[in-house]
Parts: sequence; structure tokens; C-alpha cells
Amino acid sequence: MRSLSQLSNAERRFILHWGEMGTKWGINRTVAQVHALLYLSPEPLNAEQIQAVLEVARSNVSTSLKELLGWGIVRLVHLPGDRRDHFESLKDVWEMFRIVLDERKRREFDPTMAVLRECIAEAEKDAATGGYSEDRLREMHNFLATTAGWYATFRGWPTSVLKRFFGMGDKARKLLGLTSE
Repeated sequence: MRSLSQLSNAERRFILHWGEMGTKWGINRTVAQVHALLYLSPEPLNAEQIQAVLEVARSNVSTSLKELLGWGIVRLVHLPGDRRDHFESLKDVWEMFRIVLDERKRREFDPTMAVLRECIAEAEKDAATGGYSEDRLREMHNFLATTAGWYATFRGWPTSVLKRFFGMGDKARKLLGLTSE
């Protein structure tokens, strides 16, 4: 396996950029780079190969792989005649999108909904909480509940429907009676 400096410019740029984007999404840079490398790799890679290509510490690779396995976007693969663990990324970007959304919903969205419900219940009992704050909490809760309902519907759509839906672009605006401004 080649080192990062031996990858093509496009491969290197994508891996480095994915790492940068990962930090903006709240993901460790190395985790994102490991994912990008596995996504681009036509065959499963073992931890030593990943370490050599990305030129990072073995502990970073191990930690990154554990996190990616936990998210479900990387899977463990055993190759005949090789006792080492190998790893591959899901290649279907639509399925990865679904899995990442599911995980983000579970880690971020669901706890926020729970806190909002608790805050609304507290606000109803506590006269010190102003009506304006209580209204804001309810509005946020209603917005997130509507979003969760939309997500539940969207999550069940087959990939072919998702592709058509997202490919509609301005056709959807016209269908809804919206005009370009």
C-alpha cells in the first residue's frame, strides 16, 4: 500500500479535505481520514496499511476504526489466509447518509428533544419562567417534532425514491407553487 504522499493528487486531496470537514462536523480528523481512505480503497485494508498510508500513530488508527465500526459505516472483514483484521467502508453513499443521520439523531437530536420536554414541563410549573420563554421552548419543540416526523418518513424511502426526490430541484418548487425570485 502506498503512503499518503504516493497517492494521486485527487486521492490525497479528498482524504485531507474529508479530515478537515470531519473537524467541522465534530468528528476527529483522523477518524474522517481513515473513513475517506477506506471509502476510496477498492479492497479492505488492515490497520498497519492504514497507518502507513496516513502516516499516523497506530493508536489513532485503532481508536478511529473503533469509532467508525460503532457508527456502522465501516465493517470488519476477514480475508482467507490472513489472520489480521481488515476493514472496508460502505460504498453506497445513500446508505452511509442514512446511517450517519440515524446516529446523529440518536446522539444529538433525541437528547435535545428530551431536554425540551423537561424544560417545558418545568416552565409550566414555575411562574418564574416567563410566558415568552415557554413559548420559545414550545416552538422549538414543535419544530423539532415536525422535523423528526419528516425524517421518519424520509428514512423509510428506498434509495431510488430518494435519488428522484433530491434530483427534482426546481421541479419540486414548481410543484409546490413556488416561483423563483
